[in-house]
Amino acid sequence: MTMAATDDPARLRELGEQSHAWPFEEARKIVARLKRRPKDQVIFETGYGPSGLPHIGTFGEVARTSMVRHAFRVLTEDKIKTRLIAFSDDMDALRKVPDNIPNREMVAQHLGKPLTKVPDPFGTHDSFAAHNNARLRAFLDQFGFDYEFLSSTACYTSGCFDVALRAVLDRFDEVMKIMLPSLRQERAETYSPFLPISPRTGVVLQVPVVAHDAKAGTISYEDPDTGERVTTPVTGGRCKLQWKPDWAMRWLALGVDYEMAGKDLIDSVKLSGEICRALGGLPPEGFNYELFLDEQGQKISKSKGNGLTIEEWLRYASPESLSLFMYREPKAAKRLYFDVIPRHVDDYLQFLDAYQRQAPKERLGNPVWHIHGGAPPAADNPVSFAMLLSLVTASNAENADTLWGFIGRYRPGVTRQTHPRLAALVDYAIRYFHDFVLPAKKFRVPTHAERAALIDLRDALSQLAADATPEAIQDVVYEVGRRAPFLDETKRAKDGKPGVSLEWFNMLYQVLLGQEKGPRFGSFVAAYGIQNTVDMIDGALARSA
Repeated sequence: MTMAATDDPARLRELGEQSHAWPFEEARKIVARLKRRPKDQVIFETGYGPSGLPHIGTFGEVARTSMVRHAFRVLTEDKIKTRLIAFSDDMDALRKVPDNIPNREMVAQHLGKPLTKVPDPFGTHDSFAAHNNARLRAFLDQFGFDYEFLSSTACYTSGCFDVALRAVLDRFDEVMKIMLPSLRQERAETYSPFLPISPRTGVVLQVPVVAHDAKAGTISYEDPDTGERVTTPVTGGRCKLQWKPDWAMRWLALGVDYEMAGKDLIDSVKLSGEICRALGGLPPEGFNYELFLDEQGQKISKSKGNGLTIEEWLRYASPESLSLFMYREPKAAKRLYFDVIPRHVDDYLQFLDAYQRQAPKERLGNPVWHIHGGAPPAADNPVSFAMLLSLVTASNAENADTLWGFIGRYRPGVTRQTHPRLAALVDYAIRYFHDFVLPAKKFRVPTHAERAALIDLRDALSQLAADATPEAIQDVVYEVGRRAPFLDETKRAKDGKPGVSLEWFNMLYQVLLGQEKGPRFGSFVAAYGIQNTVDMIDGALARSA
């Protein structure tokens, strides 16, 4: 069962026009573009370099672009056709042999050739590019993205790019005028926007162009090995473009209306935009998203391997939680490390729960509306991820059966069969605990005052019935905590009594569970069991005696 914001397309469009959600802000830019230059279909594009495997940034770019595409469809009531192209730059030359592939010596013999001409080191496809392109498509299909795959090699060799390539040749001097100021002097002296493919070796040549003939559609260069002057057409896959002119040419040839890029490509987007205009085209709309940072706040690098892979995220959490991470503040730098996973799992569940209570206007600002293409599933998750992690931590659970025992006590009638999404969360929580929580688990020694409070809490809990409600347990926890140094006179409870500082609850988790924070303590005790909690307090007191 899914829940749309409204069934009326016109009403939905009105709400979208007023929405402050960033996908709608981006989509409105495309609507304005169409008013200036009407067309019957809108092209969204994302790019992929197939010299490596798809990574978490690939997911982020396609997920975010898909959100903008859906917002645009809402703003136009789906009356304008849209396409999302996943473009593979597979005609790029192989510049170095990746460290993480087999048969590296064999691959090294083909350095400099287009990736589609490099044999597949895995032995499963016609080329290295074909192997990685297949991985890209399987990767995108896994998440249900609606896209069309395009190969650079196929576009160059089929003639799809021929008209745009001739446009670059016609404006050769203008393109050079745009590019040369951005290059170092040494590179500028030999630079050419065209890279001929050697008919003799198959290598993508980085050579100066000694002559170009726009009317004939050719360029001339000197073979770097033989010194022979070679004249070749720029069309039919006999040449490719340097990447900034290539990007601009592709926008023109494919009619791209929207493409986002990382903050590190701001200057490249500007240069390619200038070239696109020089060719008579209009650069696409888009924005520059911030880059992901590692645990130390350093930029994530594929070559350094200092980030979190998509496989690692999906080992501990759902794709939807990763989509939420991508949705949030795309223009702000964010840490992408294991410790951000639990919060995004629970935040996703909270957004999903809130959605069903929201008015249509509020729903369009809820991330789950964008994550699920306007139709989020009904919320039905009776236990938070934070609660599951605390239960695993308290019990050192080795298997899901232990956890389901606690869940059954806390939420009678809830089983694997009735709540399959919760079953997945249980498995995620156990993996996360064993890989991250357990190795870092460190119990804090309570102070003298804290020991006294823990003894009183143990005694108070012991007086409760085994089936006491989470609320009744929480009341006891609050009452025991109303003492120095946890008393907070600036706060007042509903009954007018003084409040209790967060330090009281943080102390409970740090001393009893060896973790910094946790879910509502009364709910945790109800799930874990009062007697189990009393035993846990006794264990903590014994450890610190």
